[in-house]
Amino acid sequence: MSETSTDTAIPLHLSNAVLDRFEGDDIVCLVDGEHYPPVTTATLEALESNGAIVSGLVFLGGTEKIEEPTAALATTETSGGAEIYTGQTADGDVLDAIERAILEQEPSVVVDLSDEPIVTYEDRFEIASTILTHGVDYLGADFVFESPAVNDVLEGPSISIIGTGKRIGKTAVSVSIARTMDEGGYDPTIVCMSRGGPPDPVVVDTSERAIDADALIELAEQGEHAASDYLEDALLADVPTVGCRRCGGGMAGNPVASNVVAGAEQAAELADGFVIMEGSGATMPPVETDTRIVLIGAAQPLEHILQYFGQYRVQTSDLAVVTMCEEPLASDEKVRRIEEGITSISPDIEYLLTTFRPEPGEDVSGRSVFVATTAPEAIASTIETALEEEHGCDVVGLSTNLSNRAELRTDLDDGTGDADVLLTEIKAASIDVAGRYAKEHGLEIVFMHNEATPIRGSVDSLDAGVVSLCERTLADRRPEE
Repeated sequence: MSETSTDTAIPLHLSNAVLDRFEGDDIVCLVDGEHYPPVTTATLEALESNGAIVSGLVFLGGTEKIEEPTAALATTETSGGAEIYTGQTADGDVLDAIERAILEQEPSVVVDLSDEPIVTYEDRFEIASTILTHGVDYLGADFVFESPAVNDVLEGPSISIIGTGKRIGKTAVSVSIARTMDEGGYDPTIVCMSRGGPPDPVVVDTSERAIDADALIELAEQGEHAASDYLEDALLADVPTVGCRRCGGGMAGNPVASNVVAGAEQAAELADGFVIMEGSGATMPPVETDTRIVLIGAAQPLEHILQYFGQYRVQTSDLAVVTMCEEPLASDEKVRRIEEGITSISPDIEYLLTTFRPEPGEDVSGRSVFVATTAPEAIASTIETALEEEHGCDVVGLSTNLSNRAELRTDLDDGTGDADVLLTEIKAASIDVAGRYAKEHGLEIVFMHNEATPIRGSVDSLDAGVVSLCERTLADRRPEE
């Protein structure tokens, strides 16, 4: 059986992920020693015939078909005169090599031509986090990870607050951050995105429009999501807030659709100081900000925090706030591993380990209260003890089913008989189910905030970390004298 000469070889067919993608774009390619060099060369030629300019090659390892990578790849001719990068240096590894290639070649895309066993699934997520951190897309045979959008619409100082998942207390911490900034004279305006946000961005300013339980119940009766995060922010933080909506979320944090950019543009027009861009779950606001705070839930699986795109979120943040750092949600050993992990991923990041403690919005001392929360049932007793010992109330019933309407109704029927106050978070069914129930049964409604209480970290408290971040942001924006 005769072999086809390489001089007359049929042109390689490119996968749909890379076909017709490039229009004179500079790209960096990841290659390995498991591929015979002429195969790699032919693929590079096919990419360049398809509009790419290969300016860099990063060798990821492998010796099956390459003994000395620099010599083997030096014969590869590309129109960009590709520079060769390897991790086989005294002070670097493969990720360092990828970073060097990105910084020196400034590609729009990194294209992965490697394969198992040189790169595993875990390796590829680590590579992806490194690439996306530099705002570059990562492309393979059947995947595309796009660097999350960062629309530049804010002229003043700004901070984004993102999370590594849902139900980790991001809105609660955002409220605390906004309060600290307001008290410190940084004049914050929040732009909040959520799955239940309004069809058009809505500005809520509590100095012009009162928000209380009756107003929220009225919104619910009009068919609106009256427990949306932007209403919680506006009511509890008492600062101007712009409510936005989003749908879907990619692994790296892009929403599929949102009106957040329009909301940020409105905030830019009315803000006197900082704009806080608040994310939703693990989805990030598609707006560029000066600095970033990442919220991490200690109860999350460790790999969701330190691997996959949890790593990316940590790497691109300036301050990490870890919540729920207590038994039975997270063991001391797990908290220690999170602490070591985030500082290993991002050695310069400031961080704070915290627990949540309930903070009623009004004095409830001497009152009989029924508590409605989204907190895990495992810490119900902790919440009850904190309310009774620190706020002097008598907890006669507690439901952790604020996110389950049917179960919440049952809990209210069974547990509110001796209560005169409904103490509830502004979450999920807190207004349309719990609030309506309280109003119908003559219970006073008091809203509850969850305050992040520090355990330890590189900063002493959330207040200290936020003020430091604000001051650094302002200093970086000042023109050099």
